[in-house]
Amino acid sequence: MALKIAFQASESPEARQAFDRLTARYGNMPPEDANVIVALGGDGFMLQTLHGSRSLGLPTYGMNCGTIGFLMNEYSEEALNERLLAAEQEVINPLAMTATTADGQIVEALAVNEVSLLRAGPQAAKLRITVDGKERLSELVCDGALVCTPAGSTAYNYSAHGPILPIGSDVLALTAMSAFRPRRWRGALLPKTAKVRFDVLEHEKRPVMADADSRSVRNVVRVDIESEPTVAHRILFDPGHGLEERLIQEQFT
Repeated sequence: MALKIAFQASESPEARQAFDRLTARYGNMPPEDANVIVALGGDGFMLQTLHGSRSLGLPTYGMNCGTIGFLMNEYSEEALNERLLAAEQEVINPLAMTATTADGQIVEALAVNEVSLLRAGPQAAKLRITVDGKERLSELVCDGALVCTPAGSTAYNYSAHGPILPIGSDVLALTAMSAFRPRRWRGALLPKTAKVRFDVLEHEKRPVMADADSRSVRNVVRVDIESEPTVAHRILFDPGHGLEERLIQEQFT
């Protein structure tokens, strides 16, 4: 069965050249007429593609033409239809971020990987953490903190020494970056249904920015984060190389 493929590529020369070769060989459909999207680039472009095609509900198959490809498959121009038909699907629910700024602006965004809060000045951030309406940490002094999905647990979270989460675990990781007080506090594992709230203390003296998959909001005073079960991103992987396997491999390298 010939699939109707919509190819999308990042701006890198490698991805653009791959786009030209693949579309010449397999054709290229508008996304609204396709039944699968093939994203050419790195993980950053994969996230961009997932966000951009959310309303279509199409499965997305990534091929790595970038420097980081945890969400991507190996690049090959051969037998693409067969690879797509044999691919295994992972379903990821994103995080919903609601950020309130110092001037009262409310910004909403979704994040496949993580929502992070980062200090935006020379002094450490001071954050109060509330989970499901109950204060859990009255003051965290740190460079920042994040909440991540299992799919994002090997990204920024892993660099900040957070735990790797199995895809089917239905948990979120809350991880601190360079925690000063409580000293070396690394974070917590939370159920997927948890509603996390960060309040920025002394926000004028210690400004903080929030980031949801690279969508940034400056001068936040409050950030609410929860899983969004009504949105399901469908990511395709070659057999034996799905997210579950990659998560396991990452812990033994």
